[in-house]
Amino acid sequence: MNMGPIEEARWLNILTCHRELLVSRLRSIQCILDNLLACGFFCEEDVEIVQRTTTKTNQVRKILELVQCKGEETCEYFIYIIYKVCDAYIDLQPWLKEINYSPSRDVMGMNVVNTDPISRYCEKLRHEMSRDTCFIMSYGQREETRLEELYTDTLMELLNDCNESLGFMESLDEFLGDHGAFNPQGETIYVVGDAGVGKSILLQKLQNLWSKKELQTEAIFFFKFRCRMFSIFKDREEISLRDLLFKYNCYPDHDPDNEVFDYIQRFPEKVIFTFDGYDEIQEELNILNVPEVMSPDDKAHPLQLLISLLSGKLLKGSKKVLTARTGIEIQSRVIRKKLALRGFLPSHLKTYINLHFKEQEHRDLISAQLDASPHLSSLCSTPLFCWIVFKSFRHLDTMHDSFHLPETCITITDIFLLLCEVFLSRSVLPAAALLKKRTRCASDTFKKGLRPLAAFAKLALQGMETRHFIYSEEEIAECGLTDEDLLLGFLRPVSEYDAIGSPPAFEFLHITLQSFLAAFALVLDEQAGPSSILKFFTECSRKTQSSCLPSGFCIDPKEKEPFETNEHLQYTNLFLCGLTSKAHTGLMDYLMSPVVLKKKRALLKSYLSTSVKSHVHGLPQYDREGIKKVHVLPGFLWILRCICETGSKEIAQMTARGIAAGHIKLNFCNIFSGDCIALNFVLQHCVKPLGLEMDNNNISDYGVMQLKPCLCNIKEVRLSVNYLSDSSIEVLAEELCKHKVVEILGLYNNFITDVGAKLVAQIIEECPKLRIVKIGKNKITADGGKHLARAIQKSGSIFDLG
Repeated sequence: MNMGPIEEARWLNILTCHRELLVSRLRSIQCILDNLLACGFFCEEDVEIVQRTTTKTNQVRKILELVQCKGEETCEYFIYIIYKVCDAYIDLQPWLKEINYSPSRDVMGMNVVNTDPISRYCEKLRHEMSRDTCFIMSYGQREETRLEELYTDTLMELLNDCNESLGFMESLDEFLGDHGAFNPQGETIYVVGDAGVGKSILLQKLQNLWSKKELQTEAIFFFKFRCRMFSIFKDREEISLRDLLFKYNCYPDHDPDNEVFDYIQRFPEKVIFTFDGYDEIQEELNILNVPEVMSPDDKAHPLQLLISLLSGKLLKGSKKVLTARTGIEIQSRVIRKKLALRGFLPSHLKTYINLHFKEQEHRDLISAQLDASPHLSSLCSTPLFCWIVFKSFRHLDTMHDSFHLPETCITITDIFLLLCEVFLSRSVLPAAALLKKRTRCASDTFKKGLRPLAAFAKLALQGMETRHFIYSEEEIAECGLTDEDLLLGFLRPVSEYDAIGSPPAFEFLHITLQSFLAAFALVLDEQAGPSSILKFFTECSRKTQSSCLPSGFCIDPKEKEPFETNEHLQYTNLFLCGLTSKAHTGLMDYLMSPVVLKKKRALLKSYLSTSVKSHVHGLPQYDREGIKKVHVLPGFLWILRCICETGSKEIAQMTARGIAAGHIKLNFCNIFSGDCIALNFVLQHCVKPLGLEMDNNNISDYGVMQLKPCLCNIKEVRLSVNYLSDSSIEVLAEELCKHKVVEILGLYNNFITDVGAKLVAQIIEECPKLRIVKIGKNKITADGGKHLARAIQKSGSIFDLG
């Protein structure tokens, strides 16, 4: 069939008709030139003619002129290049739809190689990201584990702008989507959580998924930053947005016309940023006072660029993921949705055990030891602590004849001492000794490794005093550390510096480890007076206290630094209490003067006693229904944690006697299961019945198990919104039915099923003082409801069930 002249010149006519649009929208010409040359449509002379043309628009005009001169096949191939390399020619994709473009069979047989700078940079980013995120670094970079072999999801709760629950995120596929978004105008996904709960590893997982094109997003650029790197810049140092993006990630190759950055500016919705650890720079930054940068071409201090990105003044429309420790509040207007990481539930912990231990014998052994130690199980709900315990178990089990996790009360100090023992054992044992098992002696390991341990502790303390988290080789050497010491595992290289060719820099494996070592330095220091041990206590006590309430009830930002937190110092204080406790006297006496240690212990005990009295009398109190109620402040929670870490029964009893109120309110205090150890340590010494209100926290089943000893004296048990399952109700039923003092039971919005409902029915029947039960919004069916209904009919005291 003969084709008419119009049909024969179809593609040529289209280029002629739409010439003006192509000249205005076609920006990247290198890929077109490369493919026209490779397929023989252009010769070297044609390419040189185009390249000699001065402006970009004139170059496009010259390409169109040459293409149309070479005939219909060349014209169609030109359009086919635009069709195939869609990322580079995103502006022209609507035009292809407008002309109803569908490639012919002939042109589909021709090869198109994507040499576009934008596409190549995207692939380079993915390659670099994959390399940087596919492994979880372990001790001293001697061991590496593939991320996909060990990553375990944690409980991820969606919150609104008042920190009220919106439910849970079931999968990372929902992370960047609209599920849980409460502010469509915001661009930042704000991820909060306690120390060690897995914020950084979550970002690493997201980055790794993107590198493999498995993350649910259309973004083709992903820039990752750690907030602590912003603290290394000098006060007057300035940098452009372009250099910030490329210098600390990777630079584009073969991009003389700056097409990549131009594309990023035009299509910011194609960009994802992650900023990890915002709390680490909060004292250097106040979002209300830092001037924002309006133009991407202006140079500014990196902190200004960070704030301008988060607020949407720069690259508005890009997606930002920001992490920080719990308690760091930023302006709600920039937040699109908020996630709180809650750690491991029992099901997560079981998965983590199976991933961590390949041998069934080890899985059974570790599960049995966790079941035998509720304290340890509670602490292992925090992924970092769990990782330390499991790694330490594997290492020490291979070295010694027998190694079992502690069966008695284990503290956070014990966990970090265990980690240090593992690190130091690598240096104090000769290589041959590692091949045969031997009797474990932790004191000998610490004594032989005291020199590097003291040097690392000195470095950690210096950093804590100056809010410094990154160290140069010179700073490390000045503390007496050698190259061999760096292999122990306390420090790790900072990859951002290696990538840009800067001198090597290092950081501690985790900032909580830095807090622990700083405490170790304060205890070991025999030159300074004993009072030096209190330096961070006094600093923390000067900080403004805020109550444990949703952010909607927080005090005015003008009265309180919006990013202020001192958790790193609080952890140092916590470890001070643990290291000077009687439980660790045997070890510490082996490492330092027993006389000096005794003086420091006495001074710390005296300070805690005084602080307890001050805090108890300073807690806000109010009367309601004839009952004096007290609302706990975060500072008091830290005092309770410190008392528990000391193991001092005397201070715990004194604290219990000082609580004059008949009702303690702990709602929205971010209490996790490990905190229940500290609460029970004090509350079990209360003589009179007490009301305990702990709604909207994170205590889980592990926490309820820790509260078991003090339930004998609790008349009001409020545990709504705490991720409790039927196993928690089993504990409550056993204790509440035994002591029969409970009057109010709040279990609203948990994970309770019909099994738990039957146990609640038992509590209703057997507790004659029980007046109010709140058990709505659980997973109870009609069958569970029948048990509750029958129990209420039998009860002579219940008047409110909701």
